[in-house]
Amino acid sequence: MADYFARVASWYTRGGFKDELGKPVDSPHHFKIAYWEVLNEPEYEHALPIEAYTRLYDRISAAVRQVSPNTKFVGLSLAEPTRRPEVFEYFLNPANHAPGTRLDAISYHFYAVSEPAEPAEAQQYTFFDRTDSFLNAVRYIENIRKRLAPQTETHINEAGCIAAGDLGQGPESMTHVPSPEYWNLCGAVFAYLYAGLAEQGIDLVGASQLMGYPTQFPSVSLLDWKTGEPNARYRVLELLHQNLGPGDRPAQTTLKSNQIYAAAYLSPDGSRKILLINKRDHALAVLVPGAIGALEQHVDLSTGSLLAPPVRLDATPLSLGPFAVSVIKLPPQK
Repeated sequence: MADYFARVASWYTRGGFKDELGKPVDSPHHFKIAYWEVLNEPEYEHALPIEAYTRLYDRISAAVRQVSPNTKFVGLSLAEPTRRPEVFEYFLNPANHAPGTRLDAISYHFYAVSEPAEPAEAQQYTFFDRTDSFLNAVRYIENIRKRLAPQTETHINEAGCIAAGDLGQGPESMTHVPSPEYWNLCGAVFAYLYAGLAEQGIDLVGASQLMGYPTQFPSVSLLDWKTGEPNARYRVLELLHQNLGPGDRPAQTTLKSNQIYAAAYLSPDGSRKILLINKRDHALAVLVPGAIGALEQHVDLSTGSLLAPPVRLDATPLSLGPFAVSVIKLPPQK
């Protein structure tokens, strides 16, 4: 397996490889691969015990590193990280790896999933409750990582929502087409997850998946599979990417609400940013002191598949539309 993946790496980074018989096989590629994740959801796709997976990780990462020396490696890639905490105890312990093996990062996944036959109006409660449960699990996993391998990064590199109608079906019947409200709900859930992971110092969170479509989990898509146009989930990702990121430091907020979530950040340039999320399917108002004249940008049901342009606030309280995700930028304090 290590030899096979070394040939795959050579195909994409070195313009080809030599096969098992020494015959050259050319490719047009000379990409630089920053991170290489070793296998995907191995507890599902291969049913591998952690001991076997760890041996594979060691051999595969060593072989690929010979081909691509600057590549970092990501281990575990778990579908259900909360089921077996002993997996983290074993994999993150350097004593269980071959000498010289680097533990650059670990990864695991999260999808908010509704219950079968759950009415659409109930999903808003289920999705956010399950996100809270996941964020609590991350805290426990991070304690294990910091104790055993504090230099190792954590990547939540698959995150999204799955409608109950997409589970337990064969490919021929997985044709569920979500409503516009569903995409906004999932966008709000992703923003909420992002803020919770940023608070814990998680290195990376990735939105899954770019293109879902009937037979391939259509409720997880970021694009409309008929037109290629972004949906509200994509626009929320765009909003977060353009306005928040590395260097921002979490700041304290005083909002106490089960319906509206608020997070505040201080940027390296001194500017202040507030992330507001409406967790409910109806409009809500929130008072933001000092926000008059600040720039505000949002995604909600009214924006459809677009990202609203930034506007200067001329009134408060601010009205948040159903499942709105809003970013407010205030100037530095004098």
